[in-house]
Amino acid sequence: MIEPDLRERILAQPDRVLADRDVMNALVAANDRAMGENIVDLRGIAMRRLEDRLEDLEDTHRSVIAAAYENLAGTNQVHRAILCLLEPASFEGFIATLGDEVAQILRVDVIRLVLETVQDNGDADPALRRLGQIVHVAPRGFVHNYMTNGRKVASRPILLRPATGLAATVYGPDAADIRSEALMRLDFGAGRLPGMLVFGSQDPHQFKAQHGTDLLAFFVGVFERMMRRWLG
Repeated sequence: MIEPDLRERILAQPDRVLADRDVMNALVAANDRAMGENIVDLRGIAMRRLEDRLEDLEDTHRSVIAAAYENLAGTNQVHRAILCLLEPASFEGFIATLGDEVAQILRVDVIRLVLETVQDNGDADPALRRLGQIVHVAPRGFVHNYMTNGRKVASRPILLRPATGLAATVYGPDAADIRSEALMRLDFGAGRLPGMLVFGSQDPHQFKAQHGTDLLAFFVGVFERMMRRWLG
């Protein structure tokens, strides 16, 4: 027999028993044992199915919330990076900020800005040498070739992928450590050759094809406008 004080508490607050999943599962299990194996409890089966569906919904709910927080954090990172790029008063400062503060905010290991040129010896320009390793000068057609990995196919404006055998042509000595990369084609306006902004990461999972690119597209749109102002 149930102790009188426990019985009175249950009768006084039956809703608390119903709200406790573990207690209800124990009561249902005890009821099943009391009925025996020859009786099919359709109500119990329906309840178990409803519980399974509830658990699935809760898992989905948690996943949606986690994705929302992750997206919000990514949005804040991109906004902070853009604000940093707006501060420098010179192109040299702009490039230095890109490779330092912006790389830290976006949590990427390497950033490269690829600029195509028709000159054979663009790297010899003293102005470009002052910009360090961030700016990589390449011949016409380099951007398309790199983004397609040398294949004769159309390239998307933004591409997330594992690092390829062409990585050394962009990252130089850092290529051995790069495992994934984000490639963003840059449009500098009519009459100008395209460029490419590259984010390289040592984490092979940071940039994958199934990841969304909306935030990167926004960043690229702002970055292109900044570059057009510097290019004059």
